[in-house]
Amino acid sequence: MKKNQTLGLIITLLAFFMFSCGGKEKKSETPPPPPPAETKTEAPAPEAEKEVVSKAGKVVYLTYCAVCHQEDGNGIAGMNPPLTETEWVNGDKTRLINIVLNGLSEEIEVKGEAYNNVMAPHDFLTDKQIADVLTYVRGSFGNESDAVTEAEVAEARAAK
Repeated sequence: MKKNQTLGLIITLLAFFMFSCGGKEKKSETPPPPPPAETKTEAPAPEAEKEVVSKAGKVVYLTYCAVCHQEDGNGIAGMNPPLTETEWVNGDKTRLINIVLNGLSEEIEVKGEAYNNVMAPHDFLTDKQIADVLTYVRGSFGNESDAVTEAEVAEARAAK
């Protein structure tokens, strides 16, 4: 009887090892291919589009504007006005677009402080770049104003 019990135990153990070790497939080293791309094209969500515009606008801002208005938009007291929560930024979009296109050489008052430093025209920027940077500024530094469109910039440029 002991012989039968030992044989049964061996068969059980062999079966256990066969199913637990040898029954599994080895995982592939390469990941499975991605699912096929959908053929349907959808417009990006407004938040995603705004994020893309903000990134593009930030690049333009850091390249052409931050040297005077500073990276944080606070400007330089007595020299270059702040862009933070001001009527100049959040007010009339056409006035703001024209400042970028034509520059500014007159004295202005921002947050109770006078500024008379000349801002050079940036009319070498494309309509898209101006729309992007102004959208970035109007949505950053504590500002919460709506976007500036390429069409608005093109209209202001044509009226120049």
